[in-house]
Amino acid sequence: MANQVLHYPRLDTVLNVENLIKKAKEPVSKNEIDRRLSKKIMRPTLNLILNYLEESGKIAVLKEGIIWIYHEDISRALKAKLKKAL
Repeated sequence: MANQVLHYPRLDTVLNVENLIKKAKEPVSKNEIDRRLSKKIMRPTLNLILNYLEESGKIAVLKEGIIWIYHEDISRALKAKLKKAL
């Protein structure tokens, strides 16, 4: 059976998690993310955010923790090439 999502996160919550991971100097665990956030979120909601970020290619989940892997410069170059192709 597929898991049913009971609560979708708000945009500000997604952005807060994203910024926290982006600014971290070392891999962070889910518990560490929960501790560092200014407001508490439910674990299923955090899992949903992390799944979204992983599927969109922004983070990698390693055994050491979660790290930021998205490089903005690469996407800008790609956008510029796509714009020229149109």
